[in-house]
Amino acid sequence: MHLLFVCTGNTCRSPLAEVIARHLIADRAIPDLTVGSAGTSAWADSTASDGALLVALEHGLNLGDHRSRALAQELVNNAQIILTMGPHHLDRAEALGGTGRSWMLTDYAAGEPRPVSDPFGGDLDVYRSTFVELEQAIDAVLDRIVADRSRGAR
Repeated sequence: MHLLFVCTGNTCRSPLAEVIARHLIADRAIPDLTVGSAGTSAWADSTASDGALLVALEHGLNLGDHRSRALAQELVNNAQIILTMGPHHLDRAEALGGTGRSWMLTDYAAGEPRPVSDPFGGDLDVYRSTFVELEQAIDAVLDRIVADRSRGAR
């Protein structure tokens, strides 16, 4: 199963979500679960923002190799679950064929469809807050996936 995290520029929230998810998946030893990220308005091959890089490092995670990529049909087609940071990202994922496989991250995690805070342009404390928000939501997403698998659901 492949999860795809989507934000706007693929330099802050979705790369953080991707690296957090990779870490939590490895810690939990969840088999056959991969992750990626993309942005609805991403410039190809941009690095993660300085704030995202620094906050990831504070948690022992590395975004140094991250390069942004634009949300495209192929990425949507290859994902079983698409988790977006806001409603306009959800609209774009669905427009590219992700209907029925796309949710706002907070909705999939806890049934609360609200945007994830965008730290772009904020100071490190704003990035730290977004990191915590993402980590909690992704932890709940992984709980749901594990529970669905144990019940035989997709």
